[in-house]
Amino acid sequence: MKTIEHWIDGSPAPGADPSRTAPVFNPATGAEQARVLLAGAADVDAAVTAADRAFESWSESSLTRRTQVMFAFRQLLVEHEEELGRIISAEHGKTVDDARGEIVRGREVVEFACGLGDVLKGSFSDQVSRGVDVHDFRRPLGVVAGITPFNFPAMVPLWMHPIAIATGNTFVLKPSERDPSAANFVAELYQKAGLPDGVFNVVHGGKDAVDAILTHPGIQAVSFVGSTPVAKYVHEQATAHGKRVQALGGAKNHAVVLPDADLEFAAGHITAGAYGSAGERCMALSVAVAVGPAADGLVDVLRRKAREVKVGPGDAPGTDMGPLVTKAAQERVENAVGTAAAQGAAVVVDGRGLKIDGHENGFFTGPSLLDHVTTEMDAYKEELFGPVLAVVRVDTLDDAIALINANPYGNGTALFTASGEAARRFQRDVKVGMIGINVPVPVPMSYYSFGGWKDSLIGDSPVHGPDGIRFYTRPKVVTSRWPQTEQQVAAGFTFPTSH
Repeated sequence: MKTIEHWIDGSPAPGADPSRTAPVFNPATGAEQARVLLAGAADVDAAVTAADRAFESWSESSLTRRTQVMFAFRQLLVEHEEELGRIISAEHGKTVDDARGEIVRGREVVEFACGLGDVLKGSFSDQVSRGVDVHDFRRPLGVVAGITPFNFPAMVPLWMHPIAIATGNTFVLKPSERDPSAANFVAELYQKAGLPDGVFNVVHGGKDAVDAILTHPGIQAVSFVGSTPVAKYVHEQATAHGKRVQALGGAKNHAVVLPDADLEFAAGHITAGAYGSAGERCMALSVAVAVGPAADGLVDVLRRKAREVKVGPGDAPGTDMGPLVTKAAQERVENAVGTAAAQGAAVVVDGRGLKIDGHENGFFTGPSLLDHVTTEMDAYKEELFGPVLAVVRVDTLDDAIALINANPYGNGTALFTASGEAARRFQRDVKVGMIGINVPVPVPMSYYSFGGWKDSLIGDSPVHGPDGIRFYTRPKVVTSRWPQTEQQVAAGFTFPTSH
């Protein structure tokens, strides 16, 4: 049985206690395929020590040197996209094409990091007072850390470490223990790209590793993506220990369909947004809000398209949706469908009990479509994180906006319409951080920042883009005078003013 080790100071590390491991499953077969080490405080400390040692020279390296590494790393991600995609698929369960898609979206952040020379330019003000100039620049924080979820083992970490490293920080990543191999593969690519040892480190593990990161005095900032309860815990603990925190939480994303929408177009995109990655993504569409007379026609098309989704192993050609990541996730999702039926929802398409020939022990469940869901039902209130789409019916666009605004989450939303007036009203009035107009999954490009509102973002620090630059650096403002020897400026005891 293969053991997946930590990556510390440029090489695999067996850890302080090699006996502490957890299983890594192949979700398509249900079989254990590896063991992963579980880090404790000593392993986190070893990674931080290596990162701190590397920070002194890396932070003083030229911007040209840092961007050269990023350009090389970006090229290696292109060359190894297929291999990395298959590694992700084998441990997460998503299709290889879907895994390659997340690598591409993560690579966009690397490309943004390649262009930091322009973004990091400071400002200069000449002669703010006689003989006095002011300029500013930004400096890295030091050792920073990322704690990332299972659903995007490549993309979500890539939202963090390229910007952190390109701005001169060193990084400790704690990926999900459910699909840990992608992180080690990325570490090897960084090394091939010329990144010095210790700049990027990986420690695997569960809550013990998380707590060690949140409390370690050598870590200056923590980035987190996961569920809202854990995001609140991370924010509370890390800020209490003097750290900056990015903490992105859960979601309940609504897609509103107006009567003037092209129902075939809308239903096709909602189906992909709901069932892609088996619904295991924070930007998944989990609620379709059908407005007025759009409802019956929309449900008819959604029913047909849900039944057309091809479910199977992630590495099988033509597969649209793979298994869920664990047996527990499969049981939770299927129980949620049963609960919805008991609470009065109509189960239009039932994905429970799906068996795939040759993979009978895999963690598969098919797409489920629920109609006549109300806001009091668990299927609406809970983030199911699985291939379940709930249809809620309302009378007007204003009702749809009020419904979304009353929800505790505010990550992403979408509107399908042919009306520019409706689209403008929707995007201005809805209390959500990322909005799509006829776009089902509005994940912004890397040069914008990613982050929701309300319980989807704890604190006020989104990831990547301009906010990522600000998060991983701190400003210095320099006021300087170079007096002429023959025109000395007298010192004064009053508070200085410009003149």
